[in-house]
Amino acid sequence: MVSVQIFGVKNSQATRAAERFFKERRVTIHFVDLKKKPMAPGEIKRFVDRFGAAALVDTAGKAYVDEGMKYLKVSDAQLLERIERNPNLLQLPLIRSANRLSIGHDEDAWKGMLIAT
Repeated sequence: MVSVQIFGVKNSQATRAAERFFKERRVTIHFVDLKKKPMAPGEIKRFVDRFGAAALVDTAGKAYVDEGMKYLKVSDAQLLERIERNPNLLQLPLIRSANRLSIGHDEDAWKGMLIAT
């Protein structure tokens, strides 16, 4: 049985779309609301190792502009600290199914997760 872990925030349209996508396909969902509980460092590391820290950040989002990130050069460690403090900086949702990962609204990747590994 396929199950997915969705890291996101309830008021994110992309997070809700991912939840709906997997619910419609009767996939077991473990939702982690990043407003209530930050991602574990090991969990973030998985995504950073696969995609790079910069890929996790939503550069088009309001939080990115509000934090003044447009004009700052920050190291990956500083970036991860900011993400921990403000999950809205993330390109949501972050989804993990076994060893498959996806960032943002990516239905092709989600369909790939449905194929049992």
